[in-house]
Amino acid sequence: MEQKVEVQPADKVKIHRPNQQHDNQYAPRSRIYVREAQGKLENFRRLFGFILLALFAVIPFITYNGEQAVLLNIAEQRFRIFGLTLWPQDFTIVAWIAIVAAFGLFFVTTLYGRVWCGFMCPQTTWTFLFMWFERFFEGSRHQRMKLDERSWDFDKLWRKAAKHGAWLLISLLTALVFVGYFTDIRLLFVDFFTFDAGFWAVFSVLFFAFCTYGNAGWMREIMCTHICPYARFQSAMFDKDTLTVSYDVDRGEPRGPRSRKVDPKEKGLGDCIDCNLCVQVCPTGIDIRNGLQYECINCGACVDACNGVMEKMNYAKGLIRYTTERSLKGGKTHFLRFKSVGYAIAMVIITALLVWDISSRVPLEMDILRDRNRLYTMNMDNWVENVYTLKIMNKGQQPATYRVTVDGVDNYQLKGNSEITVAAGEVASLPLTLAVEPSSLNGRFTDVEFTLTAIDDASVTTSHEIRFIYE
Repeated sequence: MEQKVEVQPADKVKIHRPNQQHDNQYAPRSRIYVREAQGKLENFRRLFGFILLALFAVIPFITYNGEQAVLLNIAEQRFRIFGLTLWPQDFTIVAWIAIVAAFGLFFVTTLYGRVWCGFMCPQTTWTFLFMWFERFFEGSRHQRMKLDERSWDFDKLWRKAAKHGAWLLISLLTALVFVGYFTDIRLLFVDFFTFDAGFWAVFSVLFFAFCTYGNAGWMREIMCTHICPYARFQSAMFDKDTLTVSYDVDRGEPRGPRSRKVDPKEKGLGDCIDCNLCVQVCPTGIDIRNGLQYECINCGACVDACNGVMEKMNYAKGLIRYTTERSLKGGKTHFLRFKSVGYAIAMVIITALLVWDISSRVPLEMDILRDRNRLYTMNMDNWVENVYTLKIMNKGQQPATYRVTVDGVDNYQLKGNSEITVAAGEVASLPLTLAVEPSSLNGRFTDVEFTLTAIDDASVTTSHEIRFIYE
């Protein structure tokens, strides 16, 4: 029997409005004063970040065959990566690279959580770099808090100005190097500082400098907690065997302060002394003791801070550590599982397809256009003539000379220059007239094949089939 649902008139429904007396419910973001962490993970993160920054800065200055080795020239629609030149027609290779990178990220996330965010993400790397300059000019966490509470004086003014000046300089250099991936970086540096750069070059540099300054200097954790989509969907790749930064509740609780001479078991306490250092060193301002949270970027700063306290208290390290949910509950972590193996297999297959696509790629492309003014003509010898225009693209990095041959008919004459030299990265037009004896034709339409072969390298060849018309 169906239940009757009571329906209230709209004028009697009570509307709950926000309490205007509690403005703190809608308080703006509180600034996070991050304490400097010390430890093995922090040292590794700094070293790894330095290597990534060095690679980012050095790669566009590397030359290969007398040209910039990595140049993603959007204006000319040509991407040069050392000995490989990619064109819009090679978009499948770019797609394969993106898919391999995505599955690689999924695979690593399944095993080790958000280590990309904590150790390799550009946002994290530049944020920690900016924080280093902040500490250099304004002091430690406590000193920065005191400095912000003070009224403006000369000491506060010069420290703030020096910090923001350093941020702006790093942002400008970052933007120049980044834009240098898309244009000649040597000319860009010279033209920019001599005020000879074009409008779009200057706009791009200033735009990306502003973005770097805003993201790493001001927004910081907002990028990780509200803007970055990875923070939202990465939980779908987590399971009970994923390594994450975790707090050992059974060992740490109940928490409470005590001296080093006190036995925590006598006071009924766990190993956590409630010093809050794990919160103070967190770049996103969370308390890892509340459990796994999507804001956690797995940087390990809280691990180093907690291990330092445990060492001073003569307790065992690892109260906060990289571990798995299964291990925390006393189980054994399984690294080989359906999800991780599936991502690994998919990554291997797609990588193989990428390698095959690159290895089978021919640095030559040809398209054929028919003369639309006349389908065919008869010459003085009563041979049938069709006129074609060959569009030849040299996708290599060196000029090359090609020869044209025709298959599909026996008696033919090729009128025009059957050889052509095309500069690297250029598209050349080659008009040709194909004359065929009528007895060699199969009827109204005969399929013929134009083959283009590099004279210096016979392995560089391509073919295009087109119809020869005779009515």
